[in-house]
Amino acid sequence: MSKLEQKKPILYSFRRCPFAMRARLIIKKCNINVLLREVELRDKPDCLIDISPKATVPVLVLPNQVIEQSMDIILWALSCNDPYNMKKAWLEDKAASQHFLNSLDNEFKNHLDRYKYSSRYEPQDKIMHRNLAMLWIEKLENKLSKSAHLSGSDIGIFDYISLPFVRQFRIADPEWFDSCNLPNLHKRLSEFLESKLFMQTMKKMPIWKKTGQDIVF
Repeated sequence: MSKLEQKKPILYSFRRCPFAMRARLIIKKCNINVLLREVELRDKPDCLIDISPKATVPVLVLPNQVIEQSMDIILWALSCNDPYNMKKAWLEDKAASQHFLNSLDNEFKNHLDRYKYSSRYEPQDKIMHRNLAMLWIEKLENKLSKSAHLSGSDIGIFDYISLPFVRQFRIADPEWFDSCNLPNLHKRLSEFLESKLFMQTMKKMPIWKKTGQDIVF
């Protein structure tokens, strides 16, 4: 690896994690190169645990800083290079933006986990949590009935931070999700999953702990 590459930020990631996914989406959208270290959640490298005791992904390592939250990584990327002016939508109403993020990362994610991974929690409550998660999904559908994307006329930050979680919700029962009356969300999710950006973001990478080789992402 060249000395120039060694100076690039290091991103610890897990391909299917929606938090890591949204960080990679924005990093790629902002045309920022990082050294990607794909980890296995059941066998995390010691160096990740050393720099970030919480040992969850994503984690971004900069020369003088470690960023441990996906939204903080996203805002860092946008502060470095924001060719599509995505940060504007976030800053227009910071209180509303933070409320959207909190409801996604806490309320919706709580129900999503207990629906998609019900065997780890209370299996008998699976459908209850699906129904509660749907309340949030229906808010997205309502918003998309009024604007082309969750971020406005163009796809942007609110789409990229939330669609990875909508993808997970669909995966739990694709046939049921596709049968729901969500025409606008179905369309935008399909476009997102078929996009070049998503394909690039979801490219399979070797496990860093097994190879020791950083991948320029």
